[in-house]
Amino acid sequence: QVQLVESGGGLVQPGGSLRLSCSVSGTIFRLFTMAWYRQAPGKQRELVASITARGHTHYSDSVKDRFTVSRDSAQDSVFLQMNSLKPEDTAVYRCNAINEYNDLKYWGQGTQVTVSS
Repeated sequence: QVQLVESGGGLVQPGGSLRLSCSVSGTIFRLFTMAWYRQAPGKQRELVASITARGHTHYSDSVKDRFTVSRDSAQDSVFLQMNSLKPEDTAVYRCNAINEYNDLKYWGQGTQVTVSS
């Protein structure tokens, strides 16, 4: 059974930083493109960042130069380093895994990030 478990969310002041983690189990991590999505109340889900099995990254324009996505095969985990956080970054962040060979997708349960003074 494939499981994705996020951690690292919380409350932070504007300008602060958070690091989200997503641990993957029950499958072969190196087969997957990993991504972070977010959804704020009343808004559509947004792809924030992704990283392929080979390490190619993509960022939404709204987080480029502030967020960094990375992965560690030894830990079967993907990370999202979020710097210079803004109130508009407030959302539930969910980890997503896409098998690069058969397009099967898996989701984590989500972690709340709140940016507020």
